Amino acid sequence: QVQLVESGGGLVQAGGSLRLSCAASGSILRFNTMDWYRQAPGKQRELVATIFSTGSTKYADSVKGRFTISRDNAKNTVYLQMNSLKPEDTGVYSCRVFGQIPYWGQGTQVTVSS
Repeated sequence: QVQLVESGGGLVQAGGSLRLSCAASGSILRFNTMDWYRQAPGKQRELVATIFSTGSTKYADSVKGRFTISRDNAKNTVYLQMNSLKPEDTGVYSCRVFGQIPYWGQGTQVTVSS
C-alpha cells in the first residue's frame, strides 16, 4: 500500500506562484510515472503534468511554460511548481503514482483569485 500526502495548496492572486508537494511512503523509484491532476468545480479531472522514471516530463498545453514538475528521489517527493497562476488554474490538485497499479493522494485545494 502506498500513502501519498499532498501539501502546498492555498489561495493566491493571479500572477502568483505556488509549489505543491506530494510525499510518498517509501521509495518513488519503483513508480513508472508520477502525475499531477486537477479538477475544477463542475469539470472533469484533467492531467496537468507527468514525470517519467527516466526524468522526462510532459505537460498539458494549458500549463506549458508556467508549471514545472520535478522529483526528489531522496525525499520520495514529487513537486509541481506553478508560476503565473490564472483563475482558471483553480481546482483540487491530486498526485497519482503508477507502478503496477495507480495510487492517488487526497488532493489539495488551489484557488487563484482575479
